[in-house]
Amino acid sequence: MPVEKIFPSGVDLKRRSFVKSTAYVAGSAALLSSPASIIAQSSPDPIVKTRLGKLSGEKHDGVYSFKGVRYGEDTSTRRFQPALAAEKWNGILRANEYPNAAPQTGASESISEDCLFLNIWTPAIHDNKKRPVLFYLHGGAYSNGSGSHPLYDGTNLSLRGDVVVITVNHRLNAFGYLYLAGFGAPEFAYSGNVGQLDLVMALQWVRDHIEHFGGDPGNITVFGQSGGGAKIATLMATPAAKNLFHKAWTMSGQQVTVAGPRAATQRAEYFLEALNVTSQDVTKLKDLPIEDLLAATQIKDLSKIEDKTLHFCPVLDQLVLPRHPFYPDAAPQSAHIPMVIGNTREETRAFLGNIPGVFSLTWEQLPDLITQHQFVDIKADMVIAEYRRMYPKYSPTEVFFAATTTGRSWRGAIIEAEERARQKGAATYVYQLDWGSPLDGGKFGAGHTLDIALVFDNTAVPVSRTGNGKDARKMAEQMSESLIAFARTGNPNHKRIPKWKPYTLKSRETMVFDNPSSLQNDPRGGERKLYARVPFMQRGTY
Repeated sequence: MPVEKIFPSGVDLKRRSFVKSTAYVAGSAALLSSPASIIAQSSPDPIVKTRLGKLSGEKHDGVYSFKGVRYGEDTSTRRFQPALAAEKWNGILRANEYPNAAPQTGASESISEDCLFLNIWTPAIHDNKKRPVLFYLHGGAYSNGSGSHPLYDGTNLSLRGDVVVITVNHRLNAFGYLYLAGFGAPEFAYSGNVGQLDLVMALQWVRDHIEHFGGDPGNITVFGQSGGGAKIATLMATPAAKNLFHKAWTMSGQQVTVAGPRAATQRAEYFLEALNVTSQDVTKLKDLPIEDLLAATQIKDLSKIEDKTLHFCPVLDQLVLPRHPFYPDAAPQSAHIPMVIGNTREETRAFLGNIPGVFSLTWEQLPDLITQHQFVDIKADMVIAEYRRMYPKYSPTEVFFAATTTGRSWRGAIIEAEERARQKGAATYVYQLDWGSPLDGGKFGAGHTLDIALVFDNTAVPVSRTGNGKDARKMAEQMSESLIAFARTGNPNHKRIPKWKPYTLKSRETMVFDNPSSLQNDPRGGERKLYARVPFMQRGTY
């Protein structure tokens, strides 16, 4: 049965009526165990009345915040299955603390299968205004992260643009993307994409409730970085997400193709083997401790590219996902949605910059390192020769970061932009961040994640890689204002940047964010043509 039949885009998936008569009355243990707790009716904190009940938040620096707002019920009893929408409550729930993150390894915050929560920042409540809504999807591939990271604090962006900002938590790794449908258990038919269905449910909650927080349910922009951008690309091809958002802004996150059912099943077999569970006993996974499941996610992936742990991503299951997001073309259901596709100039400096000796590479060392880290199968000696011809002043280290950036994520961004340009519909805008981090002597340059602090206007946050100097603040002004303009109108232009034209196949117009910024036609065209000689294979698809 197609997922839109059981989880339609216009209807919330509701908990069965018998549950209402037991555990979910006001003040019950189940309700009080969530991050939000019941408070007295006389609370002096700002209170918003939603369709489900009343929420108490906080006000700081001119912005109202509501943290840990439940949009879905505890998933521990729905492991590997679509979640159930949040139930109504009586009294006032306090929403002033960040919620649980999804189960994951290496988390610095509390984790739980009870993780379906939103965080909301808004300039005003109860004023009947309809503000653009900016709904952020965090990075961390499909395995890690949460909406509670300090860089994602929505205070500055909300104030700067008079917009509502939302971050979201949802199921990750095996809990959100382990494809068990091939093992004969009907209850797990949707298991490979329940993390995406969580996001659909969160967007339904926003559609139904955000007007109470000063937001416009008819003007929702999804934006996300890295894995968050990939999740957005996938939602653009997901029938259940149709009409739940109106604009899309992605940063260093592409999903041209998702996992095929064979590859996803093979990874699931590896996962079961690590747990000593047979495919005939797959339902036993519902009762295993979280720690055991997380340990099994750390086994080596079947792909021989790099030394990576088991890969999780959405699956072409013909239920939630009937097609790849950007293959063989851009999904027709999202042709009307304006889109921004962005990347940083030197993505891999952020995550390959810790390789011992990488900043003092020799030409002799370079071929083996490029072969290992560029992902696509192309002869390293030829790549190096072409880069030395195009950029004769580049050092071996500079060639390494340029080639690995182009061979990995940037290829996906170009493919998405090309397919959108071929599609009749709304405009697509492309950017490249060339401005580099001044920290650590500048050696990490315009690396992966650098644009997060800039679009959130959070350069002063201590963990930001931008620093908070004059140049960083100027870059934040340019990029956050572009995001705000795009959220308002579907066009990212504003007075602080050159005119940003939509991307076309003829000119490949790209906004290069720098000091100063400039609109360039086909920047790095030689690199694009070099890597176009071989097929692009998205990790996880094979």
